[in-house]
Amino acid sequence: MTSAPPFDLKARARQAMFELGFQPDLPPEALREAQTAARATFDSSAPPPSGTPPPVDLRSLLWSSIDNNDSRDLDQIEYAETLPDGAVRLLVGIADVDSLAPRDSAIDRHAAFNTTTVYTGVSIFPMLPADLSIDRTSLLDGCDRRVMVVELRIPHSGAVDCHSVYPAWVRNRAKLAYPSVGDWLEGRGPIPPAIAAVPGMEAQIRLQHETSLRLRQVRKDHGALTFASLEARPVVENGEVKDLVVARHNPAMDIIESFMVAANVAMARHLKDRQRLSIRRVVRTPKRWERIVELAANLDFKLPVDPQPKPLQEFLDAQQRANPAHFPDLSLAVVKLLGPGEYIVEAPGRELEGHFGLAVQDYTHSTAPNRRYADLITQRLLKAVVAGAPEPYDEPALAVIAARCSEREKAASKVERLMRKVIACVILSSRIGETFDGFITGCSPKGTYVRLQTFPAEGMLLKGTRGVDVGDLVRVRLVSMDIARGFINFDRV
Repeated sequence: MTSAPPFDLKARARQAMFELGFQPDLPPEALREAQTAARATFDSSAPPPSGTPPPVDLRSLLWSSIDNNDSRDLDQIEYAETLPDGAVRLLVGIADVDSLAPRDSAIDRHAAFNTTTVYTGVSIFPMLPADLSIDRTSLLDGCDRRVMVVELRIPHSGAVDCHSVYPAWVRNRAKLAYPSVGDWLEGRGPIPPAIAAVPGMEAQIRLQHETSLRLRQVRKDHGALTFASLEARPVVENGEVKDLVVARHNPAMDIIESFMVAANVAMARHLKDRQRLSIRRVVRTPKRWERIVELAANLDFKLPVDPQPKPLQEFLDAQQRANPAHFPDLSLAVVKLLGPGEYIVEAPGRELEGHFGLAVQDYTHSTAPNRRYADLITQRLLKAVVAGAPEPYDEPALAVIAARCSEREKAASKVERLMRKVIACVILSSRIGETFDGFITGCSPKGTYVRLQTFPAEGMLLKGTRGVDVGDLVRVRLVSMDIARGFINFDRV
């Protein structure tokens, strides 16, 4: 008897892209444009376009990047130095994607349609052609690149007291990864070779870490929420998925998160201060706050009746200290109850709702123009300000773009969530009949959903749904699955 062929995960990922309305393949014209751009040479001494300030040459600085081990589409690099008064001058360089993916090009039209890179765990569907996103517009190690720099001054208090935005030339001196840098900073592992190989880089990364702690403390003081991620990444060996693992949060992630948030706040305020249109990233006041209050009450913590980020942050911190093993499940429940983020256009003089989770009023997305179309649009808006040029988009056009980015982001999340479920099905297919501890993550007319605590998989609760709600712990039995659709079904024990 011959065994069934292995399930084709890459084909399923491609099919999912079509099902959710994406174009998984780049148009030939966009590929030709990218190949032409990839062959172009750039002279850092050449004069800039009329009206545009010349890029500042910052290639001598100790720039570095930190990302996932396998990341090649590098959008952001960092550099920090201590000023005479003890404040820190922080520079965040964002890849100048617009220079090689101009507005109304075939590349731009495809990016405007998909609006985001989709990561399925087994295949990556890039927003931009690979000739750009993982080459000419990626801030690769040892390569000269054009960037937009946001420069921040951070005193001992950790509150950014001034910022500026300008074009620059940079060179990444160390391409680093979260796991090895995090382990080193925590004393769990050796200094990464890419840090040891560059004189001065060890002190540079330690200063970046100290600076991120300043920024992080200010965010916590304002009520920014801290969650534990449950996003799983597949372990692939010889082209076959062997496991799903959840990455442990570490200080290297804190560095990039803190600098990213600071840069996005500064970019939003830069446009606001200059009375320009902008696309804001907002997370509205949660509609299911009463359920969050109930969850807290079940854990002997009283939250106010009206939604407030600071008390919620204090509750989350207390639970992380009291029950770290259960905290990722609680995080997931609260994140789902908070609701999704969205993109909205803010016009001069109009004050929109801010970002509830980050506890900031002004926030945009600007630090990932290789991966998100909203960030590329923000880059064009900022470049127009720097050049003293008219706004490249009017409000109706930006509103259409913002709505499309919000809608496609949700669709991308569905593709990625589906593929995590499909991969989980493949791994769990031999364990039907076994029982697991689970955590209720969703209750709606569509069904009740449970996430396993010992394995990063989520499925539907078929029997035993009465009386459960988001956040409840349950014992379940795996009863059936549909691999192609990513359906995992449980009964409550």
